[in-house]
Amino acid sequence: MANKITFIGAGNMASAIIGGLIDSGVAPGDITATAPNESELSALASRLGIHTHTDNNAAVSGADVVVLAVKPQIMRGVCEALRDSVQQQAPLVVSIAAGLDADTIDQWLGGGNALVRCMPNTPSLVGMGASGLYANQAVSEAQRELATQMMEAVGIVEWVEEEHLLNAVTAVSGSAPAYFFLMFEAMEAAAVAQGLSAATARRLAIQTALGAATMAKRSDKDPATLKQNVMSPGGTTERAIAHMEEAELRTIIADAMQACAQRADAMAKELGQHT
Repeated sequence: MANKITFIGAGNMASAIIGGLIDSGVAPGDITATAPNESELSALASRLGIHTHTDNNAAVSGADVVVLAVKPQIMRGVCEALRDSVQQQAPLVVSIAAGLDADTIDQWLGGGNALVRCMPNTPSLVGMGASGLYANQAVSEAQRELATQMMEAVGIVEWVEEEHLLNAVTAVSGSAPAYFFLMFEAMEAAAVAQGLSAATARRLAIQTALGAATMAKRSDKDPATLKQNVMSPGGTTERAIAHMEEAELRTIIADAMQACAQRADAMAKELGQHT
């Protein structure tokens, strides 16, 4: 990936992507990150060896890719200040800001930009992310491939062809790490009630989740088949699964994911009105 990449914003997600890019072979000298204060950048520059800048426009000069990694609430001001530089440079623009649609960001940047919206999740911080991507019509196939390579540096990538489907991505992966953390929390509490120490229960629950996820990822069988393979007629697993089905766990999960997607849509509308 011999491209110059500039990150506007140097927070946790930007730092995670930068680290993943370097681990995947991108030269630190091809990466620039910006922040308002040099103090925010010094540690990043020292740790990763990238270029840093407090001037966004100067950082965009010469960039093939510009990653917008600032909070949605300040995105308009950042984009409008970058408009002339982006119009002159014509880079691929990648936004990792939640809630702001591609057309809005494109307009703030002067229009006609090749723009990709990305919905990453927090496991990207440990290189195990899952990102949903959407491209506007100005994005070329080469630029789609470039965006894919960038985000694969911190996990897997799935493209959606309709922008509203990023709300479903939010429900199934963006917010979903918290679902599993809740599961760990509940399993730990139940195991402690049955006599295990909290530390032992937590280690067992987390390792089991990791093992199950690894099996599901490596297997050519669907989750229903893998589940059935763990169950013996009249056994312990069958009893536990039967209880979950009776409690309508599937409905609880479906309703929670629908509420998540609806809230993502509402927040996008609220943010659009605010900006």
